[in-house]
Amino acid sequence: MRVIAGEQKGLTLKAVPGHKTRPTTDKVKEAIFNMIGPFFDGGIGLDLYGGSGGLGIEALSRGVERMIFVDQQKRAIETIKQNLSHCGLEGRAEVYRNDAKRALQVLTKRGIVFTYVFLDPPYAKQTIKNDLAILANHGLLEEGGVVVCEHDRDTMLPDQIEYAVKHKEETYGDTMITIYKYEKGGNLE
Repeated sequence: MRVIAGEQKGLTLKAVPGHKTRPTTDKVKEAIFNMIGPFFDGGIGLDLYGGSGGLGIEALSRGVERMIFVDQQKRAIETIKQNLSHCGLEGRAEVYRNDAKRALQVLTKRGIVFTYVFLDPPYAKQTIKNDLAILANHGLLEEGGVVVCEHDRDTMLPDQIEYAVKHKEETYGDTMITIYKYEKGGNLE
């Protein structure tokens, strides 16, 4: 794994030890950023199922101003911190050990509004619909905010979840990427 583009281009990233995480391949990561970027002019991001931190670190390298990383595994948190340090990005990141639902509750209380959110939960524990509904219903997404969902290709997501409207969808092997945009002015189903 490596940082593909931006300020930290070419730096290698460590994977989380063990078999509890499934890192996003460089090919899929590149496809994601081609779909939503490829470069950014600031904004705040959330990598809710951080794993090794690869998606959030790529976003920071490509110009996102600040990123919050969340994962419930101790090894993942340690790996994210090591990767941020290796890339010189610790000053632009916050890292928390928590489960996704509780993390979203805390972030709601903090009043943070995100420009970019990455949802890549373990395939066996797909909670994307619930996570996206919480993000949309609790004011955690800015108008036009982008949510990137990485999931098993057999998991079909609806065209709209609250005010989050499906924008793009691509399949890469066993992985599907679904991109939602937050459109408060959009029509609810």
